[in-house]
Amino acid sequence: MDAKTPAAPVLVLAGPVTREGVRRLCDDVRLLLAEAGARAVVCDVGGLGPPGLGAVDLLARLLLTARRAGGGIRLRDPDPALLTLLDLVGLPFQVEGQPEQREPPGGVQEAVEPGDPPP
Repeated sequence: MDAKTPAAPVLVLAGPVTREGVRRLCDDVRLLLAEAGARAVVCDVGGLGPPGLGAVDLLARLLLTARRAGGGIRLRDPDPALLTLLDLVGLPFQVEGQPEQREPPGGVQEAVEPGDPPP
């Protein structure tokens, strides 16, 4: 992050979340992205509770809201079971502290096999 990029705002999620709570959290994501001028909101999911379809639904709605507002969502402190569940349903989330999915970790070079076409 450089001096021009604002720090991502953090939204702490605690469960269980009601239907009305989901609406409020979506409004919060929209507002945080607009006010902070950030490209993403960090959702601290450590207090969300046991992973299940309710958590998946909440995170899917937050991701959709963020994308519609021109941003994204990064997860902080996710339960490994929640990440597995999100992966199973095909929801791509970046986890704070991990490299983006399409980028190799810094300092790692891809091996080139003889006969491979140049990139």
